[in-house]
Amino acid sequence: MAPVRTEPGAARSGGRTRLAGLDFDGLTEAQTVGHIIGASLRDEGGWVATPNVDICRQARQDPSLRHLVGTASLVVPDGMPLVWAARLRGHPLPERVAGGSLIFSLSEAAARQGLSIYLLGGAPGVPQRAGEELSRRYPGLRVVGADSPSLGFDTDPAAIEGVRDRVAAAMPDIVYVGLGFPKQERLIASLVPSCPRAWFIGCGAAIPYAAKTLPRPPRWMRRTGLAWLFRLLSEPRRLFRRYLVQDLPFALTLLASAAASRFR
Repeated sequence: MAPVRTEPGAARSGGRTRLAGLDFDGLTEAQTVGHIIGASLRDEGGWVATPNVDICRQARQDPSLRHLVGTASLVVPDGMPLVWAARLRGHPLPERVAGGSLIFSLSEAAARQGLSIYLLGGAPGVPQRAGEELSRRYPGLRVVGADSPSLGFDTDPAAIEGVRDRVAAAMPDIVYVGLGFPKQERLIASLVPSCPRAWFIGCGAAIPYAAKTLPRPPRWMRRTGLAWLFRLLSEPRRLFRRYLVQDLPFALTLLASAAASRFR
């Protein structure tokens, strides 16, 4: 992908747009990266939520999940239907800002600024491979840790404490957490107090993308809102119900509601 130009300390000048009960920051990907890098250079931490249609659907149904996403320092839309809905409402979001893209653009910027990253999540060996691939792609990038917690670790307080201790000991500037929603967001909320100067990115499938163990949708599909179709064709058994039975009706309702509110 082409380099994303960033300015450390980029302001959150786009305001916020409310969709599906969540408040989204009106930032481009470059502005998001700039905000994180600028804050990191000032030793100011935080975390980024990247809701897509599926996350919005779950947050709409569960107030506790809606509150959890609302505690993020930045909330950016990982899905073209969200961008389209915001435009229909008359409060546009500038572009899709996906975790699967941030892991590249933010790592590139981190390499330029001498910042370190930590990769958390994925099958055994995948975060380590992602670290190797990112280091090769962005010379000078410091990978200070890679961890693949065991299945069910999030229900074991001792296992969560072990993850927390490993992350805190590594002292990373940026932590990519790819465990799926809402597991990754709940873990981030528990890690933030122990690493107040780090930035945590809830990034879903981004770590396997970086490791090249999961194919990433082509650029044209990401831009036209068809990334979901690529993933459905790649993993039909796992994603059929989520995408076609649950998320598609929600997305259509969201778009219709946004259009109706604009005309009202």
